[in-house]
Amino acid sequence: MTIGEAAKASGVSAKMIRYYEKTGLIQPADRTESGYRIYSAEDVHTLRFIRRARDLGFLVEGIAELLALWQDRSRRSADVKRLAIGHVEALERKILELEGMASTLRTLAACCSGDDRPDCPILADIEARHRTTDGATTRRSGRRAIS
Repeated sequence: MTIGEAAKASGVSAKMIRYYEKTGLIQPADRTESGYRIYSAEDVHTLRFIRRARDLGFLVEGIAELLALWQDRSRRSADVKRLAIGHVEALERKILELEGMASTLRTLAACCSGDDRPDCPILADIEARHRTTDGATTRRSGRRAIS
């Protein structure tokens, strides 16, 4: 099947399939004499595996480890579990970070009058949190302003 057909069958875009080939996550597809990629049912099965791992939040490096374990019939399930638990811990850390960000923004938004005046505690907090150690701030243009 063509890359478009493999993309449709697997739920992975053609662009991502090419990326996975380029990064070595999957083997390069066989090619026709005219240079078109062709994929087998096994390739689509692998792409579906990758898609599910992505849906669970694994990054390419983690997916590569999962693929290696999936393809190794002599694997230990303890190795798979270790990888999954490590990913859960990373997700939980990220959830805490996101909850902290949401809480901070919620508090700052509550402090903002949201009127026509230019004073804004949200921008003031962001600006204050990005001061350098010498007290200067960095503007968008990259130039330093004296505080």
